[in-house]
Amino acid sequence: MTTVAAYAAPAAKAPLERTTIERRPVGEFDVLIDIKFAGICHSDIHQAREGWGEAIFPMVPGHEIAGIVSEVGPGVTKYAVGDRVGVGCLVDSCRECDNCKAGLEQYCTGGGVGTYNAVGKDGEPTYGGYSEKIVVDENYVVRIPDGLSLDVAAPLLCAGITTYSPLRHWNAGPGKKVAILGMGGLGHMGVKIAHALGAEVTVLSQSLRKKEDGLRLGADHYHATSDEQTFQDLKGTFDLILSTVSAPLNLDAFLSLLKTDGAFVNVGAPEEPVKLNLFSVISGRKTLAGSGIGGIRETQEMLDFCAEHGIGAEIELIRADEVNEAYERVLSSDVRFRFVIDNATI
Repeated sequence: MTTVAAYAAPAAKAPLERTTIERRPVGEFDVLIDIKFAGICHSDIHQAREGWGEAIFPMVPGHEIAGIVSEVGPGVTKYAVGDRVGVGCLVDSCRECDNCKAGLEQYCTGGGVGTYNAVGKDGEPTYGGYSEKIVVDENYVVRIPDGLSLDVAAPLLCAGITTYSPLRHWNAGPGKKVAILGMGGLGHMGVKIAHALGAEVTVLSQSLRKKEDGLRLGADHYHATSDEQTFQDLKGTFDLILSTVSAPLNLDAFLSLLKTDGAFVNVGAPEEPVKLNLFSVISGRKTLAGSGIGGIRETQEMLDFCAEHGIGAEIELIRADEVNEAYERVLSSDVRFRFVIDNATI
């Protein structure tokens, strides 16, 4: 076992504090990663505050991990000491179900293991990226291309793949009109990726406050959802709306913006149930869907795509002791667009 420093929430809704945790010994197929940067995802806050249900404490959040391999097990073939690597939301899965065999480990039906707030196959709780080091099976590690700096690559391990996967699945590309709902940590990545895929991109945001940013990052159009005229002007416009919003929405209003056979896909996860009039999907044969992260293979594909197109997250680098302040700023939408912890400060 290796003792490493980390930032953990000792209990639900408690401020995160510096502590130490134990990392398992490097097994035959494991890699030990010196974590250089860890992104702060809104889901870290949901889980640290038990917004999504009962959680495991103490909790070390963080599933946007970028670092350098410092040790490998004797059976490791994919990585070597010195490699630039990342770890996302998943550190293990059953490897035997149909989804795992199809490269859809994120939908493992036999027991996927989250990077934190989960229990590994060894029966021990998992701890995430707000720490100095992590030990992960090589099959759940991805390579960060040389064209991406580690700090802007870290958020790609969640925010990047969470938007890339549905944009790919619902065929965003030339000739398609795609709306990104919300202009935060996920939304700004959705804009960059949809633009790089060749779609005509519209941002739908509460206000026009981030319009300049949205257009700079690749949006063709930008509209405020607080303006009722937006829903009149854009009725029946979009092939795909990707919602990154984690607050309850008027789904019926947004579904009206879809073309026939259009899809409204949720990647933001509100803590409260949402209401829906089914006529909103019946009329126009529309789809209301959801999407999680991507599998390991698709996550690597996304990283390679981002490197090819020069796409990284827009980040604000912070010290580890600023994490509690960062959480409050995320909740008040006061970040452009992703906080990333400099793990050297842990």
